[in-house]
Amino acid sequence: MSQQKEHIELKVEGMTCVNCAKSVDRFLSRKGLEDVYVNFATKEVRFMPNLDIKLEEVKKGIHKLGFQVIDEQVPSKHWWTLERKLIFAAIFTVPLFAHMFIPWKPLHNHWVQLALCTPVYLLGFWHFGQSAWQSLRNGVPNMDVLIFIGSTAAFIYSLTGSLMGLGHDYLFYETSAMIITLVLLGNLLEKRAVERTTTAISELGRLQAEKALKIIDGKSQLVDIKTLKINDIIQVNEGDKVPSDGEVISGTAALDESMLTGESEAIWKEKGSLVVGASIVQSGNIQVRVNAVGKDTMLSQIIELVKSAQADKPDIQRLADRISAIFVPVVISIALLTFLLAYFVFDVAFQKALMNAIAVLVISCPCAMGLATPTAVMVGVGRLAKNGILIKGGQTLEVFAGIKNMVFDKTGTLTTGEFTVKDLQCYNGYSADEIKQLIVQLEQHSSHPIAKSLVQQFNLKLKNDLNFKLKNIKEEKAVGVKGEDEKGNIYYLGSKRIFSDLQPTQKHHIYLKKNEELLAGIDIEDELRTDTKNTIDYLRSHDIHPIILSGDKHHKTAQIAQEVGVEEFYAEHLPEEKLAVIERLTKQSPTAMVGDGINDAPALAKATLGVSLGNASPVAIQSSEIVLLNDRLDHLAKAIAISKHTLLTIKQNLFWAFAYNIVAIPVAAMGYLNPMWGALFMAFSDVVVIGNSIRLRSKKI
Repeated sequence: MSQQKEHIELKVEGMTCVNCAKSVDRFLSRKGLEDVYVNFATKEVRFMPNLDIKLEEVKKGIHKLGFQVIDEQVPSKHWWTLERKLIFAAIFTVPLFAHMFIPWKPLHNHWVQLALCTPVYLLGFWHFGQSAWQSLRNGVPNMDVLIFIGSTAAFIYSLTGSLMGLGHDYLFYETSAMIITLVLLGNLLEKRAVERTTTAISELGRLQAEKALKIIDGKSQLVDIKTLKINDIIQVNEGDKVPSDGEVISGTAALDESMLTGESEAIWKEKGSLVVGASIVQSGNIQVRVNAVGKDTMLSQIIELVKSAQADKPDIQRLADRISAIFVPVVISIALLTFLLAYFVFDVAFQKALMNAIAVLVISCPCAMGLATPTAVMVGVGRLAKNGILIKGGQTLEVFAGIKNMVFDKTGTLTTGEFTVKDLQCYNGYSADEIKQLIVQLEQHSSHPIAKSLVQQFNLKLKNDLNFKLKNIKEEKAVGVKGEDEKGNIYYLGSKRIFSDLQPTQKHHIYLKKNEELLAGIDIEDELRTDTKNTIDYLRSHDIHPIILSGDKHHKTAQIAQEVGVEEFYAEHLPEEKLAVIERLTKQSPTAMVGDGINDAPALAKATLGVSLGNASPVAIQSSEIVLLNDRLDHLAKAIAISKHTLLTIKQNLFWAFAYNIVAIPVAAMGYLNPMWGALFMAFSDVVVIGNSIRLRSKKI
């Protein structure tokens, strides 16, 4: 789970919608900056540095767009907040609106109405006008353009009526003030709702410990974790959070890693065990040597993956983006056409025609379309992360929801990967201890699950007085491991593929040979994971075809396939043969590959989607789009279910956004909607979309 460290990151306030983010994105892209990432919800702006462009120049450009770059070290304190703007506007709008119901004479005086409306209009002129102007300058007109035009038209028309003494039929001050106040209310509700969609990142960030007990000259000293360096020794006591990733050098403890993996059961750690920063010591005490700090820790990389996935756009958003790009000009054209047709063709009174046009402007809502996908993706990715499921990109959610084939590697994926030696047969006069020495020397250079199990079971502490000291040890994918002794003899450990011509008469799972002389045969057993059968049953019940693709022997693969109920399986396949199978399946229908070994990496990369377990080889993790951190296969079902429900939520949001505008705009154009009601409906349309996305956080799946 690597990340690029060269990015420049800025915190930018003032971005309230998708179009705000687009304005900043377009500005940075035009500047020539690459790998630009803007998230209005988290206030993050990130890009690759360019030596030809000064950072101060970028900050000034963002400021000119109407946004503020803030220093994360110094909390921003803006007095003129959105909440205070709404309160200020409401103080003047409420009595102005009340004149429609209260027969108090002063409220009906047009000069009093002008006095009450002017502060609200000036606030709206500054708040919406600034945003509208900057969006027009950047070629991405936003909703504020429509609000600004609508409120200004009502205010100017009313002001003209007051100055010319045309009477109450020409006064619509309450319309101008109500539009501004209600939209501010909608913005505030939207802001608070959006903040709830990003809780996954903030919660992950809060997991990090702030202090660490660092061992200095034999004594523990409390220090800030930012001062920790690689190879520092830290003391972690019962109840403490592990400050950073590292290796236990002394002590034993039970650690709760559920905040990262979603796995509730505590994990026992002892000398030599790796620990993850932010995990909690439930019992025991340990000393840890730090092996990762800052952005290299697992927690930091998880946060980066979540951020990147939330920013990534699924294909389904492309239609909404294309429509949003032309939405504002189209709505302005419809509003103008509404006024012209009503006044000149249908002989509607000027005031009524104008109100109809204003209603069209304020009822339309491009933000709902812009928010439909990113809010659902943010919640979906966050829910996956809480369950210990990491995805690389928002598109993964959409693709994973449509997977038709699920291909599994066998060893270490469907099975535990923890092998036990059933039998060890020695040949040609070699003793069991000598064979074990050779096996440990060879297998400790391999990352294959069988190799790890053999080393762990034989667990020999190798000394200098070995019978055979091997050198030049190399691993050959899907074949075995070979080494050389001081006399130039070649030792080979692996499957029957290590024999080029003459096959051995003895039948074993693993063979050890010296040159062409058979030294030993090993028979091993591998247990099926307890959650394998349920996972396969879930896939079949959801019309996903399970397939086993293994390099292991045919009879062993067939046995596993029969146990879990998989009809299609492939055995004794080399990496290139696995690749060919995946390529064929992918051409037929969307295919996911689930694997954990180095030899699975090509197939993982070739599949429509690659899925790896958390304890997989680094190459397998890099080749995958989905990582199951807790190594539990049944979380594959959770990943599929959450992906499907996220896609369903996106479709629901887009349906609402399109349906709302398709119905509301014609109703307003025909004169059946007062502009004030239009502003109210528009203000809540965004909240409906975001609320539906938030529902995904606790929805029963």
